[in-house]
Amino acid sequence: MNQRKILIVDDEPIARDNLAHIVGKDGHTALVAADGQQAIDLLKKQEVDLVLTDLCMPGKDGMAVLDEAKQRWPAVEVVVITGHASVDTAVEAMRRGAYHYVAKPFKINELRAVVDKALEKNQLRKELHRLREQVDAHKGTMRIVGQSPKIQALRETIHQVSQLDCNVLIQGETGTGKELVARTIHELSPRNKKRFVAFNCGVFTEELITSELFGYERGAFTGANKSKKGLLEMAEGGTVFFDEVGELPLSMQVKLLRVLQERTLLRVGGTSEIPVDFRVLAATNKDLKRETESGGFRADLYYRLDVLTIAVPSLAERKEDIPLLAQHFLAKHIRLGRPVPRLAPEAEKQLMRYDYPGNIRELENIAQRILIACDSDIVEPRHIASVLGGTEHLTIRDSREDWPTLEEHEKRYILEVLDEVEGNKSAAVRILGIDRVSLWRKIKRYGLEHPDA
Repeated sequence: MNQRKILIVDDEPIARDNLAHIVGKDGHTALVAADGQQAIDLLKKQEVDLVLTDLCMPGKDGMAVLDEAKQRWPAVEVVVITGHASVDTAVEAMRRGAYHYVAKPFKINELRAVVDKALEKNQLRKELHRLREQVDAHKGTMRIVGQSPKIQALRETIHQVSQLDCNVLIQGETGTGKELVARTIHELSPRNKKRFVAFNCGVFTEELITSELFGYERGAFTGANKSKKGLLEMAEGGTVFFDEVGELPLSMQVKLLRVLQERTLLRVGGTSEIPVDFRVLAATNKDLKRETESGGFRADLYYRLDVLTIAVPSLAERKEDIPLLAQHFLAKHIRLGRPVPRLAPEAEKQLMRYDYPGNIRELENIAQRILIACDSDIVEPRHIASVLGGTEHLTIRDSREDWPTLEEHEKRYILEVLDEVEGNKSAAVRILGIDRVSLWRKIKRYGLEHPDA
């Protein structure tokens, strides 16, 4: 057995020395305390593997040592030793978490057997805790599906960044899974017991952004019948995710910058500064550095957010992951009781020839349409063709000069979504993963106003 630390607590010097001798002879390190208070002081400073404590001592007794040990170090085992054996005290000690109860005088071999078993249980507890931590550490990143080098590198970056309590800027195209990356960072971070609050900066007007983020006091404006905490207060101790942070109005950028600098906020209509503690994760599909140069985004806020940057690859950069992702989405959306259809090799190749301007979100939508089109256990190329509308959507061409531009793909995809939802823009923005303002701009840009809108 490996050397372990055992705390011996007894107010009788001879009994204390005898126990220390037995422990040392078995290859363990003996730490000694002459009374309960000394033992408690030692436990406050360091963890031990086992506590052997006398029950009846002046001042803090063995029960007090037991309570302190279990509260401070839940994995530690405690063996209570006493010359005043009684069923009542034995039951009470066990009820409060003692591993075993030994009456004086004890036989050395019997004590050694108890010590060995207690140390073994302690080791098993620690090993279980370690395994749970490993499972928790990988649980979040397992949702990021893929085996491409770029995705493996992304998972590794998330593991590293999650342990650093600093602001992170997540960059990537629309539909690449930036919010999933942010949630995973939070779930793997020391702040994971507190709230994860997501806020889309491109959805609300400036007035609504202020009240949503900062909250308001009663009477601050018409209809404010009671005080309300904002999202920043509600995220105390946790994480705030600013999605599409590049859409934040300049005036709001000033207010957010002040909160990040001062770590305090002022509710709308309030006069008292409220301290806040949260981590900031922000996502954008814009080049914020270029935006700062053009005056569209404040440079000081950009550098506050850009402590660390994570680039989320587009689906076009990780096409080898498409079959795995498609199979994942087929399993996710299959009707209960129906077997998950398997992609035929040619169907996989067909899916990999498409550009996916809407990235993973578009692939998920396509997988759902495949489930409607396919009535067998195998997804054939004809099913893919029917979903993608034939070969005109595929990127393989007889000549590279005939390849469509990314804008053409985006235009076609947005029009397809608008047709699917019959012009309902609220439904369209949910599918596309953008805000209404961005959708309106793209509709105007591409002349895509749906006739039923």
